[in-house]
Amino acid sequence: MNAESDERSEVAEQAAPASATGESGRAERELGSRAPGFVKASKALHLSWQVGVFVVGLGVVIAGVLMLVLPGPGWLVIFGGMAIWATEFVWAQLVLRWTKRKVTEAAQRALDPKVRRRNIILTTLGLVIMAVLAGIYVWKFGLAMPWKISE
Repeated sequence: MNAESDERSEVAEQAAPASATGESGRAERELGSRAPGFVKASKALHLSWQVGVFVVGLGVVIAGVLMLVLPGPGWLVIFGGMAIWATEFVWAQLVLRWTKRKVTEAAQRALDPKVRRRNIILTTLGLVIMAVLAGIYVWKFGLAMPWKISE
């Protein structure tokens, strides 16, 4: 649970490959704890800070997991919990960097004109098939309203 490690600078160099769109002009943030200086000065206070950040992040992640099956923005809340963890833990920072890279790659692929054309064609085809099936159902069984209009 210790966010400070001797290999932090080595991990930072390994974890900073070019982004999905090519070499990024902006520098990536340094990995490690972002706790205030007075918290880092005391080992006991820093450990308490880390435990607090972990518990709050865990609560947010659990709420997000529950929102996957209940109404709510589950994935958004899960990534929010990961962002809370990333303020203190290197592993969460690396997971968030990987996730951002993958989302950027997916967005770039989705903007490709060939992929967009294919998606539009498949969506139109699916809507036509659903309309034909609905028409066949109404033709065969008729359209019965769930309420009695004559009363």
